[in-house]
Amino acid sequence: MVKGGRVLAAALLALIGTTATAPGAATASRDGGTATAAARTTVTATAATARAGSLPSPWSGTWEAAPSGTTPALPGAAVRNVVRLSVGGTLLRIRVSNRLGTAPLALGAVTVALRRGTGPDAVPGTMRTATFGGLPTATVLPGSDVVSDPVPLVVPAAADLLVTVHTPGDSGPATHHRTALRTSYIAPQGAGRAADVDGSAYTATTSQWYYVTGVDVLGRGGAGSVVAFGDSLTDGTGSTPDADRRWPDRLAERLWPQRLGVLNAGIAGNRLLRDGTGPSALSRLDADALSRAGVRALIVFEGINDINGKPQADDVRDYEAAYRTIVSRAHAHGIRVVGATLTPYGGHGGFTAAREDLRQRINAFIRTGGAFDAVVDFDAAVRDPAAPQRIRPAYDPGDHLHFNDAGMRALADAIDLGALR
Repeated sequence: MVKGGRVLAAALLALIGTTATAPGAATASRDGGTATAAARTTVTATAATARAGSLPSPWSGTWEAAPSGTTPALPGAAVRNVVRLSVGGTLLRIRVSNRLGTAPLALGAVTVALRRGTGPDAVPGTMRTATFGGLPTATVLPGSDVVSDPVPLVVPAAADLLVTVHTPGDSGPATHHRTALRTSYIAPQGAGRAADVDGSAYTATTSQWYYVTGVDVLGRGGAGSVVAFGDSLTDGTGSTPDADRRWPDRLAERLWPQRLGVLNAGIAGNRLLRDGTGPSALSRLDADALSRAGVRALIVFEGINDINGKPQADDVRDYEAAYRTIVSRAHAHGIRVVGATLTPYGGHGGFTAAREDLRQRINAFIRTGGAFDAVVDFDAAVRDPAAPQRIRPAYDPGDHLHFNDAGMRALADAIDLGALR
């Protein structure tokens, strides 16, 4: 099996080529690329080429964490990121990001394995070393992502994957995803530990994902992927940690029969129009959605932080223009766009009558403005019939803004799966 996988991987490398991607560029390739081989592979920010949007990707995105900021690096450590895949495959590849870093990121080793149990141990026989342009090390320059060579490993749907990154030196601020709602593990003395099957060296834990921002799969009839694009309501705030009960997780369960992967591009605190926690929706659209592997559809659920944040964006025309821009840019890549209405937050400290009026006007545009290919009415799915400016008490974790597990399920179950094809 492994030998055959290596032959197939070599063939795929010849087919796909070796391209470094600039995640912020509007022309970035939809299926990513791998770094050019050198004494140490170096990835630079470059505009990827005319392949963008011209051919469907043979890959499906199966997991994503959008970069939300930076955190202090862990020189010498190995971070064993635990990620839950949506769809399975027989080959995979890993996206590692230095998009928000300020210094070159030296990768000493990157490995992948299926997780055994609920800790940092790997399933014996599944540990693989990821390479970049054929080499086990790489240097990723600031502002860049790198996608590994294809890795032969059979992974089922809903599998927990261990993606371990060893950084031998201080590479400056680490690009991370802050609200992982998932426990990952750290080996403080990580040299030679990335390929450990026994996780006993991983004595520290973290609730962030370090460097790893995507996993793609190939094989098993994958049909592409759907991107859930949003803020904390998509990132999962309010749902149970280590349980994978965000609404995109539930959507992934519903899509298993269709073999569509689901990519969660939510960032807690994110805004549609302005930078906040992470780059704004408009500025990160290419990197976190349009350039991802095999994207067929995009669900846009952004705007509540612009209404509720400081400075407030109070002109509905700005929201309308932003939504139309997102749709236009997605359509240029052949991607359908589903607009999600903004959900109530009456009772929250930021709620005012004027802000509620703005939310209603934005929702009226989403429902009837004709900008989107389809609409999912999240507002209708979760509002309290007795007090429509509030979410149902059964869905409220207590802050009157976010959603508990039941609320997350209600959001996912409101989506017409036919609108995603």
